Amino acid sequence: MNETLPSSGILEFKVAFEQRYARVWCNPARKIIICELLTDYVPIEDFKEVFTEIGELVKSGDYTKFIFDKRALRAFHQPTMEWYFIHWKKEMLGYGVKTHRKILPEEKWFEKMVQIAKAQILAQYPDHIIHQLDIAYCDTLEEAILA
Repeated sequence: MNETLPSSGILEFKVAFEQRYARVWCNPARKIIICELLTDYVPIEDFKEVFTEIGELVKSGDYTKFIFDKRALRAFHQPTMEWYFIHWKKEMLGYGVKTHRKILPEEKWFEKMVQIAKAQILAQYPDHIIHQLDIAYCDTLEEAILA
């Protein structure tokens, strides 16, 4: 896979792997992994499979930043977000991934659902790691890469 991410030419990312629901890009020099969801809904087992593979990529390199491009989503699934937030992020923090950038769909209801779900997760899991992470929302991939 020798595709490169379309951009202004300064950012050289390569496809690490692609599955039905996601395309994952990486740039070891910048220590960044990007997960671009490709469909409007990802079943939880398939989501876990994608993120388990991303985890193996993290473990095999020296990555510190993860960009999650969710713009294709049109459905919100609380158990998936909970697994991602509580389990996956915590494990990846142990491998040095502290910076998280997210690109949400344009629909305002989606952003509101993320806020509600995040508040519920933080209340339910008081030993969360959010204070150890640098999390920000961006509008474009370039902004996420540079932020």
